[in-house]
Amino acid sequence: MFSGIRGRLIVIAAVLGIAAAGWVVNGINFGLDLQGGMHLALEVDDPDGTLTPEALADATDQNLQILRNRIDQFGVSEPLVQKVGSDRIIVELPGMDDPDRAKAIIEQQAFLEWKLVRPTQEFRNAIDRLDRTVAAGLAAAGMAPADTVVAQDTVAAAATTQDIRELVFGRQDSTAVDSTAAADTAMSAAARQRPLGSLLLDSGSDGEFLVLEQDVDKVKRYLALPGVVDALPRRSELRWGNEPRGQGAQLYRSLYFLDAQPFITGERLNGATAGRDPQFNKTIVTFELDRRGGRVFEQVTGENIGNRIAIVLDTLVHSAPEVISRIGSNGQIDMGQAPMEEASDLALVLRAGALAKPLAIVEQRSVGPTLGQDSIDQGKLAGIIGIVGVVLLMMVYYRVSGILAIAALLCYVLLVLGGLATIGATLTAPGIAGFILSLGMAVDANVLIFERIREELINGRSTRAAVDEGFKHAMSAIVDSNLTTLITALILFQVGTGPVRGFAVTLSIGIVASFFTAVYITRTFFLVYMNRRRPSEPISI
Repeated sequence: MFSGIRGRLIVIAAVLGIAAAGWVVNGINFGLDLQGGMHLALEVDDPDGTLTPEALADATDQNLQILRNRIDQFGVSEPLVQKVGSDRIIVELPGMDDPDRAKAIIEQQAFLEWKLVRPTQEFRNAIDRLDRTVAAGLAAAGMAPADTVVAQDTVAAAATTQDIRELVFGRQDSTAVDSTAAADTAMSAAARQRPLGSLLLDSGSDGEFLVLEQDVDKVKRYLALPGVVDALPRRSELRWGNEPRGQGAQLYRSLYFLDAQPFITGERLNGATAGRDPQFNKTIVTFELDRRGGRVFEQVTGENIGNRIAIVLDTLVHSAPEVISRIGSNGQIDMGQAPMEEASDLALVLRAGALAKPLAIVEQRSVGPTLGQDSIDQGKLAGIIGIVGVVLLMMVYYRVSGILAIAALLCYVLLVLGGLATIGATLTAPGIAGFILSLGMAVDANVLIFERIREELINGRSTRAAVDEGFKHAMSAIVDSNLTTLITALILFQVGTGPVRGFAVTLSIGIVASFFTAVYITRTFFLVYMNRRRPSEPISI
């Protein structure tokens, strides 16, 4: 059926239709050098130089795989994530229009832990020791006693807030709250005697304290003083909440009293999905643990009904729900009123896994769309000049046969662009070079065929016989040149990276398209042309 002219035309129309549909539906993806985007150079963050070269290289390899997983799920078209040297990772994100979001996803360590919240009373029992340690640290640092006094505006605001009538470490007289001046005096005295304790307010939830947002940095400085962490009860720690929360007219930050060791980590995570809680209209991230993680989670929650469990991500507590009943392998992270995009990003990094070591950005560049447009314009100009030159040469030198070859080359262009779009390949500046090179090879194949036809005509063969013999004898040379170039392109794709692979992909598609064009489409056009002429009528070649 497809051996005749009609059948061949049907095949050509079907192939061109598929290519055109792929081009229209998918479009052409442009690389970083053409459409702009982000370029980041990352290294393992080791400011103290404690990692050995072997440990540094191992952490870099692990982070490389994690970053690939994250960026693949991020949805950027044709990203580049590759290792350079032994300790550097290059990330290129074409078309990225939100660099801050991309950096947040790349840099987030995403180390997830579940820890038990410890009783408030246990912390109260240790507060005197903690305050003495803080006071000693302040004295050793040469800080004046006034540095430990709560600011007047902070005290006044705190004294008028109903939810903090009672400090964790002492009960205020209700009459003192009625007078701002009296509250100032009482709390200032408490601040001198309890530099840390006077800043921690009762949240109403076990194991959780509130710190006025403006006092957070002060509390962090106190906790960083020598010996303070060691003064905590054994196998315990303090962790901050991930974001401030409003209460009355003030902003507070939660400080949680937790077990130092997690009972399960994100290594047992199977999946995570962003969503909305329809009952409370909150943004959540639901998670699923593997079988072993589910057993551990079920056992711990069963033993701690009525207690709280903190979900800690990168040292910050995202939520600390109370255990109401035994929980299996599924749970959720409460993100309050956070936007869905933030929840989606969190679910993404949790699915991809935690970085082996934190990463630091050592170089960041942005390729603007203007530079990319200049590259596109120059590539178009080069392509137009090359195509016009080839068209003129073929028409002048080969006349009617040259016109048939030009028609076939137009089909070749459609096939290459449709092929790139169909497989989702990205066109880069080197890819344009590969396209122009394969165009030259398509022309070269036609030249081989036409010269063989001329030789057969000189030897006295008829037009139809000369065309048949010309295509037949030129076939071996065409196959040889295309096959060797295709093998080279495949090797480049296998061992190359980035632009080299883009060149190899475009060249490979171009070679296949040029072979089909020269051997099948050009010959079909010859058959159509000769079918409308007398067998003895000479052909213009």
